Amino acid sequence: MSYPRTRMRRMRSDDWMRRLTAENTLSVSDLIWPLFVHDGCGEEAVASMPGVARLDSDGLWRAAEQALSLNIPAVALFPVISEEKKTSDGAEAWNEKGLIPRVVSGLKSRFPELGVIVDVALDPYTSHGQDGVINDAGMVLNDETVSLLRRQALTQAAAGADIVAPSDMMDGRIGVLRDALEAEGFSNVKILSYAAKYASAFYGPFRDAVGSAGTLGKADKQTYQMSVANRREALAEMRLDLEEGADMLMVKPGMPYLDVVREAAYVFDAPIFVYQVSGEYAMLCAAAANGWINADLCMVESLLAFKRAGACGILTYFAPQAAALLNQ
Repeated sequence: MSYPRTRMRRMRSDDWMRRLTAENTLSVSDLIWPLFVHDGCGEEAVASMPGVARLDSDGLWRAAEQALSLNIPAVALFPVISEEKKTSDGAEAWNEKGLIPRVVSGLKSRFPELGVIVDVALDPYTSHGQDGVINDAGMVLNDETVSLLRRQALTQAAAGADIVAPSDMMDGRIGVLRDALEAEGFSNVKILSYAAKYASAFYGPFRDAVGSAGTLGKADKQTYQMSVANRREALAEMRLDLEEGADMLMVKPGMPYLDVVREAAYVFDAPIFVYQVSGEYAMLCAAAANGWINADLCMVESLLAFKRAGACGILTYFAPQAAALLNQ
């Protein structure tokens, strides 16, 4: 019996060899920790996201200290706005004394070395739960919304945000934001565009966390978020956003769209980020809680998959757990 001269298993036979020949690696420097912040007191657990809570300012400072102790480079902030402050136009989004400007300023004064990313979108602030203003027929108005996003982003930049991250999927908003930031002296503020944000069913726990699920009701976001069936459209969105001045591009959700991450990383000479969204996180937590999977191994494997596909930054609620493991 003849045997193959090339035995692929030779290179897998020892741990040191597997590490030496690994094509991709996951490090703490790849992680961004999404955090929910509210205007009340104390922490409020998010039932659909085990281990995740809505934080008050003191809780946010503690989370920032933890992030720095673990060498996590940046946090991404998402506001939980009280119902009485929500309006049809989301005006609280550009309130200079509002929740996000206050906590951004507090973070940058206390932890200047920690990167702070802020969401540019109106849905946490609107009484109807959409990412923009709507007409009487319920249609989200693109250009009118973009003018409001401009005000929101400038307010966030003035508070000290390092990165503004438009997640609203309005056409042309990157160019408007870039021009506004440059004109107002915020040329170093970076834009992370949610260029390929799909109208996904995996956002449910997030909407529970920020309180937009109730306001959105039975409405959906299909007229502005991308069809889950499309790939080429994502590349077109990304190309337009780069031309308009985006510094980084986001694919959201993550695991169901690894093909989009891979192609974007191949096509564009720009950093590609990916968001392991709330539904992905909740599914892994539920399976682990039932003893069906190994929590740590599946967590790391899922994150490494994003790196293998070509992402250089990963927003994940697993950030502190993953960082603790990777720092060992």
